[in-house]
Order: sequence, then structure tokens, then C-alpha cells
Amino acid sequence: MIVPAPITANAPLPVRAQEGIGLLELLDVVLDHRWLIAAVTLLGLLVGVAYALLAAPVYLASTMVQVEESKGGAGTLLGEAASLFDIRSPASAEMQILRSRLVIGQTVQNLNLDIEVRPRYLPVFGPWLARHASAPSKPGFLMFPGYVSGSESLRVDRFEVPEALEGESFRVRLTEGGYELLSPDDDVLGAQQVGQPLAFSARGGQGLLLVSAAEGKPGAEFELTRHVRLEIIEQLQKNLVIAEEGKQSGVIRASLEGRDPRELTRVLNEIGTLYVRQNIERKVAEADKSLGFLSSFLPELRKQLEAAETRFSQFRNRNSSFDLDAEGKLILDQAVKLQAGVIELQQKRRELRALYTAEHHSVRAIDARIVDLQGELDGLNKRIRKLPDVEQELLALTRDVKVNGELYVKLLDNAQQLRLVKEGKVANVRIVDPAATPRKPAKPLRALSVLLATTLGLLTGLAWAFARNSLHPGLKEPGEVEQRTGLHVFATVPHSDAQTKLTRDAGKSAARRPLLATAKPQDAAVESLRSFRTALQFTMLDSVSNIILISGPTPGIGKSFVSANVAAVLGAANKKVLLIDADLRKGRLNHAIGVNRKDGLSDVICGNLQLDKALHREIAPNVDFLSTGVLPPNSAELLTKPSVQVLLQQASRHYDWVVVDTPPVLAASDTAILAPMAGAVFLVARAEQSTQGELSEAAKRLLGAGATVNGVIFNDLDTTRRRYGGAIDGSYRYVDYRY
Repeated sequence: MIVPAPITANAPLPVRAQEGIGLLELLDVVLDHRWLIAAVTLLGLLVGVAYALLAAPVYLASTMVQVEESKGGAGTLLGEAASLFDIRSPASAEMQILRSRLVIGQTVQNLNLDIEVRPRYLPVFGPWLARHASAPSKPGFLMFPGYVSGSESLRVDRFEVPEALEGESFRVRLTEGGYELLSPDDDVLGAQQVGQPLAFSARGGQGLLLVSAAEGKPGAEFELTRHVRLEIIEQLQKNLVIAEEGKQSGVIRASLEGRDPRELTRVLNEIGTLYVRQNIERKVAEADKSLGFLSSFLPELRKQLEAAETRFSQFRNRNSSFDLDAEGKLILDQAVKLQAGVIELQQKRRELRALYTAEHHSVRAIDARIVDLQGELDGLNKRIRKLPDVEQELLALTRDVKVNGELYVKLLDNAQQLRLVKEGKVANVRIVDPAATPRKPAKPLRALSVLLATTLGLLTGLAWAFARNSLHPGLKEPGEVEQRTGLHVFATVPHSDAQTKLTRDAGKSAARRPLLATAKPQDAAVESLRSFRTALQFTMLDSVSNIILISGPTPGIGKSFVSANVAAVLGAANKKVLLIDADLRKGRLNHAIGVNRKDGLSDVICGNLQLDKALHREIAPNVDFLSTGVLPPNSAELLTKPSVQVLLQQASRHYDWVVVDTPPVLAASDTAILAPMAGAVFLVARAEQSTQGELSEAAKRLLGAGATVNGVIFNDLDTTRRRYGGAIDGSYRYVDYRY
């Protein structure tokens, strides 16, 4: 054993350098709170298992749509200018149409998605039991009728309620002959057979219910709700996930999650069917509108063509042998091309003006193109005016015939194509992959859920442990006392289960009770006090007094336990020891020893009793005990009497050691009065209860009274919760006794 060097009252207190939190300290926290962490982790595991078993499975279904880029009739009409005015519907626009109320609203209406039917399942476990059932269950749960846990089902084709009752829950109860409908107020609204409509009246409005099929035993109940259709549409729009597969691929995937795989398939396929149908109807409507315009314009164009041909024939009759030269033919070809382009653009502009304003970019582009062609045509007209009159007339007539003829043929051909589009009903979108009924749920992933819940429980337990550790103000190990206060730790007293038992048995008998040092001399706590005894002998070498004062900052830290057992281990070394209970406020050493309180210290101080008459002899080998006596109302004033010092001097002469147990320093001034009379002063600190501030303030108060704290006894350390080594820093003038 290494023995510390003597410490004088004026010796500076060593203070360890502050160290950062290391892995070993973190491990200490984990070990200290291992049961808390294990409990929270186990709770997370149980929650994860419960979720994996009880959570309703969620399925994922999807459908794939291809959007084909196609040119409409404008391309045929405009020829070279078609690329300027081609109106296309890209995938991004089709995605919005797919999600629109035009499609989703019709789906909700066709499939009655605004009508919700739910079996009235047993609480908590009902849905889980129903998923594993193959037949209807017997209705009822304890004292509550109508609850089910089997394969009950109800099909409702029509359910109309007054607007004020939309969103409220009705109930359908199966009977021997059919069913009966109950209102949200539990009033029976009527009864009917399955397959027959039931008209009812509720809250001043009329309603209608048509149940087409039912599976379940009489007494089984279903919750029936007619939701606001717009809310269901918006909810379905929100749940429908639409994304383009790849970059600009034109392939759209629509996905939907839900608990009923068959219902998911029905909904997605209905959405796809309605989406393709509206696309066809839109194309047919566009073709029909363009066809109507052409049907009204073609007769007029036919008349213009016939008139131009008549004028041309008359000219040829008058000038039978005249023909255009090479320059005239070139000018004619250019003029025909430009004139036809202008006319086509003007017709296209009329179509666009029916849809857009004059400021629309398509209309403005056509206007700019018309201006360009008209400018070129004006240039040709100037060249034509330089030709002879007869040649000018022939060129104009020929141009009119060719322009009207070519335009008429083009429009007639386009009209035939539009008729084919209208009759053929061909869309530019198609369903590539119809929705298929999923067989395996997408959620929850049971193994992953259990793993995540367990991990979350472990992390929560660790966070809780570190939070408790950081918020707990108590000193957790002897090293913290030395680092934070500079006071030497002379002994570390581990927690003793044997002392706990002795304390528990203290009230069972009025006879004298043994101390831990005599009842269990091999206990680790007693062994630590023997080490303190050895260190104490060297500490007191230079002391003029053999009086040892033991106190603490606050009550309930075990100073009386330490005082009594220090006296016992000193007596076990064949030294005569006097143990004095100087806590004249709440001293209870007599109770722990099993002797009477009266005829004690207060009586000796007042002169009512001699010291030798007040002593309780041999409470432990070589140990006598002086109890408090009658507790006085003014203990501080009593302790200032000269007779106190006379008493302590007398005891010091007759005993090898005098151990004085005093009140807590911060709770009373008694210790500050007695401390200057002692040869050594020790403070007791309790693990995880005493704080740095309490120890520092107690030492400060005693120093102000003229006494120096020689060291600290670190009490009640739970060694099962921490790792302890025996490393000793040789630069310190003490030994760190750790167990």
C-alpha cells in the first residue's frame, strides 16, 4: 500500500488539470445507465414488433401511359410554315391533365369513391384479426354489440344523404331479412332487403341507400360515410404520384398507394381509361371544329375557282395563239406560291383568333409571316406591271386559276383526313402497362421496421442516459472532487448491502446493535475505512490534537455512518477511542448503536453530569460513546461555552482518538464552532448526491472559522456501475483509494 505524505494545514491543495470527456467516461455513463438503456431499447423493440404485426399492409399499384407527339391539320394546311404553328401536347401537360378534376372527378363518380364503407372492427386488434380471417365472425365484443373481426363485407352502389350530413358516419346493421340503417344519432332510419333501394329521411332532408351485396352474420355492423366529393377528389389528386420515366421519354407512370389492392387496380385502370377517352374526345372535337370550318369554306372556294376558270377560258378564246414567255412563267410560279401561302396563313389566323387574342405569340407569328409574304408578292406585282398588257392579264388569270385550284385540292384533301380522324377516334396517348393487382405489400417492411424501432429505442436510451448524466449535479467519482474542488480524497467508501440490511433491521430490536465494522469486518466499505485509518495516522503526526471532526455539507450523506465505523476500525487497532455525537440538532448515532439518547453531551456541557457517568462503554471493541443528550433549543450558544473545550481536552487526554460527529456545515453553524478545536477535519461527500458547490462552500465556511479541511471521504459509491483502477499519480501527496 502506498501511503500519502503528511499534509499540513498550510499546504496548497493540488488540483488536477481539467480533462476533456473521453471514451472511457462515455463508457462509464453507458454502464451506469445500462438498465435504463436496455429498457428503452426493449421498449423500442416491442413497439417495432407490434407495428410490424398490427400495422395494416399498404400496397402499391402503377400504370404506364405513352404520349406520342403528333401533328394536327395545321401541318397539312401550312406546308413549309407548319413548324411555326404545330400545336403539341408535351408529357408535362399530359401529366397535369391526368391529375385534373376532368379525369379524377369522373373516376370518383364512376367508382363511388366518395362512399366509404368500413366494418366496425374490434378496437386495436380487429383489423389484424380480419386480415387473417376466412369467414365472418360472431358480432359483439364484451358488452358492446356489432363489433366484428372476420371477413365481413358490404357493397354499396348508391348512397345519397342531405348536404348537412355529408362526412358524418351512419351505421348499417345486418338483420335476418336484410339490413337496417342507423343515423349518426343512433336512430333507426329504416330497414330493407339487400338489392332493394331504401329511401329515408334524416334531419329534414331526403336520402337513398342501395346495398347490392352483404357478407356477415345478423348483428354485424358497418360504418357508412358519404364524403364531400370535392374533398375525395383533392385527396386522390394528392395521393396520385405521376412522373415521367426517363428524360423527355414521353412515358408517364402513375402510382397509387392504398390498403385494398383490388381497389387500387380498379381506380388506376379507370383513371387510365378516362384519360385516353378524354384525349380521343378532345381530338375528335378539334377535328370536328376544323371540319366545320372547311365545310363552309370549300363551296366558296369552289365558286372562286370556277369563276377564275371561266375568265381564263374567255381570255384564251380571244387570244387563242398567245402564251407566256420564259420570264412570265417564272414570275407566275413565284406569284402562285406566294399567293397560296398568304391565303393559307390568313385562314389559319382565322382559326387561331377563335382560340386566342391578337397578342398571342402564335397569332403574332402568323401576322409577321403574312407581312413577309405580302412584301415579296408586292415586289412581283411591280415586275408584272412592266410586262405588256395582254401578258399581264394572262398572267393574272393563270395565277388565279392555279392558286384557287391548288388551295381547293389541299383543303379537300385535309377535309378527308379530318373525317378519318373523327370517325377513327385515334388518340395520341395509349396505355402501355395497365395496372395489375399487387400481391405483396409495399409497406410496412417488417424486418426493417423492427430494426429501425430497435435502433431508435437504443439511440433514445443513450440520449436519455447522457441527458440524465449531464443534468445530474452530483459528483460521480472521486476524481471529480479533486479536479473541481482541489480537496484530497482520503478514502472512497463503496456502497454496502450489509449496511443497508443493518439499517433496515435497526427498528426491530431495542437492544444494542453492532456496527458494520464489527458485524461484517470483511466488507469492502470497512476495508476502505481501514485504509483511511492508515492514512490518518500519518496525517496526524504533526497535529497537536488527536481529535478528528467528521462532518459534511448537507444532511443525508452518511457522515454518522462514517464517524461510527471510523471509530470502530480505530478501536480495532488496539486504540482507545471516544465517539461523540455532537449533532445537538438531529443527532441519531444513539439510534444506530441502540442506546438511549439522554445523559449525554448536552448534560455534560451544562455541568449536570460527569463525563464518565455519561459514557456508553464498549459499543465496539475499545470504543466508548457519548450521545447527544437532551437536544437543546440553542445548540450553537451551548457549544460556545468554555466547558466544551474543557470536555474535549479531558477526552483527548484519556483516549488515543476522539471522533466527533457534527451537524452539516451548510445547515448549522455548530461545526464551525467545534472545527478549530480539532486536530483534523474531514468532510463526507456522497456519490451522485453531493455537489462541487456544496463541498467548496463548506470548506470556505470552515476556513473562515479558522479551520482547514484536511480531506474528503467519498461515500456510498456503487462500484458495480463503474470501472475502477488503481493508478496513482506520484506528483500528488495522497493515495486515491478506489474499489
